[in-house]
Amino acid sequence: MQKVHINASRSYDIYIGSGLLDIAGEYISAAITSRHVCVVTDDTVDRLYSDRLLSALEKQGFSAVKFVFPHGEAQKCHKTLIDLYDFLADNGFTRSDALIALGGGVVGDLTGFAAASYMRGIGFVQIPTTVLAQTDSSVGGKTAVDIAGGKNLVGAFYQPQLVLCDTDTLSTLTPEFFADGMAEVVKYGMIKSRELFDILSEKDIRANIEDIITRCVSIKAQVVENDEREKGERMLLNFGHTLGHAIEKYFDYSGITHGHAVAIGMSVFTHIAQRKGMCADGAANKLDALLTKCGLPLTTEAPMDVLFRNSLGDKKRLSSGMNIIICSDIGESRICSMTIDEYEKFLKS
Repeated sequence: MQKVHINASRSYDIYIGSGLLDIAGEYISAAITSRHVCVVTDDTVDRLYSDRLLSALEKQGFSAVKFVFPHGEAQKCHKTLIDLYDFLADNGFTRSDALIALGGGVVGDLTGFAAASYMRGIGFVQIPTTVLAQTDSSVGGKTAVDIAGGKNLVGAFYQPQLVLCDTDTLSTLTPEFFADGMAEVVKYGMIKSRELFDILSEKDIRANIEDIITRCVSIKAQVVENDEREKGERMLLNFGHTLGHAIEKYFDYSGITHGHAVAIGMSVFTHIAQRKGMCADGAANKLDALLTKCGLPLTTEAPMDVLFRNSLGDKKRLSSGMNIIICSDIGESRICSMTIDEYEKFLKS
């Protein structure tokens, strides 16, 4: 088992290893004072892991209730959020109580925003069960729901009190959903760590998954400590996401997964940057080879003019233009500020 500590507006530990779910009550008991908790999960994860978590909580004297909603990005919306608020109120939850997110990125994002906003903030624990959530979305305190105007446009920065990444839960993921999370893993290699990129390219990913997750979490912890509110360095974590979110919006958040969209965003931006002399020769082909190894796509049928318009609704847009992330080489990244016209020319080139 590995442990990564993060010092942000709230300091907390992230544990990564096998078998953590069945002893989760011990770790949660040490991290929070409340003994009244609500486990929030989706219907897929509920069938797999809820009973084990509830048993672990009961062994430590917790009084736990469960809120389950249908799986999928389309459920990360205000209707689900309001349903959760009502459930908490009906079950007598107070400011001294806590929420536990059990699931992937959708569950974690929605639960975190509920925790940040219900009674102006209650306790919050993350137990991510997907590659994407364990390596990226469960760490760093970004919480949000989607609205018609775009993805993650309503949210808050709200750090959890504990993150437990049980790598055993990854064994039940379909190949598509395992691949989906690998897009975020590749992202970390591209923006910050050639060593991680080389491990992913040369080694068996599943056989080294605990080490890989720990490396990703360590990178994100360092970035968040330096820039919790995304005013500078943390923007680098958005590599591939500006175009990726535009692709998700084009498919109405149901025709393509988040990781697949981000993979396309990384590949397209890197090829454009390489043609424009903003990226080292050969980097785009190496990225494509790794994405292909991970079972991820490189292109989309979505028209580029539509993706440009969708990009303008992204939360990374500024009143004066766009901040986009370019990798000048593998393991090296920078923020590029562009006017809207410059971004349109870049994207359509």
